[in-house]
Amino acid sequence: MDEPICTCHKTKERAPDEVKKLLNRLSRIEGQIRGIRGMVEKDAYCPDILIQSAAVTAAMNAFNRDLLASHIRTCVVNDIRAGKDEVIDELVLTLQKLMK
Repeated sequence: MDEPICTCHKTKERAPDEVKKLLNRLSRIEGQIRGIRGMVEKDAYCPDILIQSAAVTAAMNAFNRDLLASHIRTCVVNDIRAGKDEVIDELVLTLQKLMK
């Protein structure tokens, strides 16, 4: 069974420039996915599709790295300073899920 997308109700306010950067990156990834779909629909050669799929994976990894770095620098640091050490367990769990 698939895990739920979000099991928490926490939110985070992001600076407008960070939101714009994340959304732009996701829009590019969406475009790459649509391109792959078009390649499949047009019976493109398997290695060509796989190369584009690998590019999407790399783009998602870059997105995750940026988001994780921001999370550590803001949420994690702030929670540790506030004495909320449980954020460390949450971070470890998040990293384990990212590294599946």
